[in-house]
Amino acid sequence: MRMILEIVLGLLMVFTGFMAVESKKIIHAVIFLSFLSMLAVVGFVMMKAPDVAVTEAVIGSGLVTALFIFTLMASKDGKAGEEQ
Repeated sequence: MRMILEIVLGLLMVFTGFMAVESKKIIHAVIFLSFLSMLAVVGFVMMKAPDVAVTEAVIGSGLVTALFIFTLMASKDGKAGEEQ
């Protein structure tokens, strides 16, 4: 059962990473990256590395996502990097 969960988690991580790269809107890419980071937290917990999981949750999911969103909000009307 655990092996199946690990395979599903790995496939979800690959899919989420692909969706983050292929997103047309930057905010969607940020959301996918945040979700990818949370999936990594689950993976670290499954590998019995809670200290790494907490660090990834705080920095990867929380701080980096907040930094990306604040940067997008500070850019010209939230359309940084999009073709005009």
